[in-house]
Amino acid sequence: MDFRQISYFVALYEEGSVTRAAQRLNVVQPAVSMQIAKLERDLDHKLFERMSKAMVPTVAGRTLYRLVVPVLHSLTLARGHMAKLSGVTSGRITIGMLSSLAVSFVPDMLIAFAHDYPEVEVVVIDGYSSTFIDLVNQGALDFAVINKPPRRLGLTVEPLVEERMVYVTAATRKQPKGPIDITELQQAKLILPSQRHGLRAELERHFGARDVSLNLQLEMDSIQGICEVVARSDWATILPSLGVSLGIADGRLASRTINPPMSRQLAIIHHPRHPLTPAADAFLERFRNHVGKAVARGDHGG
Repeated sequence: MDFRQISYFVALYEEGSVTRAAQRLNVVQPAVSMQIAKLERDLDHKLFERMSKAMVPTVAGRTLYRLVVPVLHSLTLARGHMAKLSGVTSGRITIGMLSSLAVSFVPDMLIAFAHDYPEVEVVVIDGYSSTFIDLVNQGALDFAVINKPPRRLGLTVEPLVEERMVYVTAATRKQPKGPIDITELQQAKLILPSQRHGLRAELERHFGARDVSLNLQLEMDSIQGICEVVARSDWATILPSLGVSLGIADGRLASRTINPPMSRQLAIIHHPRHPLTPAADAFLERFRNHVGKAVARGDHGG
């Protein structure tokens, strides 16, 4: 089992088809099939069930994936550090990004990064903080941006920014100027993320501390979906200011601060035993600068 076989196996496992795996690896399809067949012979285990439209991992395949992902990460790390010695930044980085960031101010930064580092393959996964913590622990993510957890994780946690929550309505609705009192939210027609969303836990922490209860009729986990509902209706929401900055800039949404202030803390997590690659370091430096500019503009509401 060598580096090429591991790379081909991981690509096929994650893509689910020989065609997509070959496209990802920039090789012909028979090369993928040949390497997988050789790997199965070497290990004496069938790794995939060949279906008509997909390659489905077997129990052995799922077990091997869990074992080789950290190995592949370490090999990629070693290659990246060797490349850094010659001043070349290349490789592949996999990032966990909260959806409130992934759909707002991050896309512009991704476009600029891809332009400046064409040899770096960037994979961005959106999801929940709890999922990202597990994936970073497993070595499946290089790093992730999450809601800063109240407990110790056994991971490296770097504070990023404290982001203000804002009360958001459609821009066409007439709203009083100035902050809205948190007690007024009890009568508001709100749509919020569901209980499984980390953002909802942050909101309920603030509500509970001030003995505020909400009567919710609509819940949705997609931040982009919530913004669309609010922009087209008389519903309102409470979201992080960075997550709604694009809708406000487009003139579709309007926001008011909340009194007393409500905020969440964002943090970057990565595994202490898996040092970041030069490519990941370059991305994080660009990302922190991008957040800093958003703070300077006031997009975070701080």
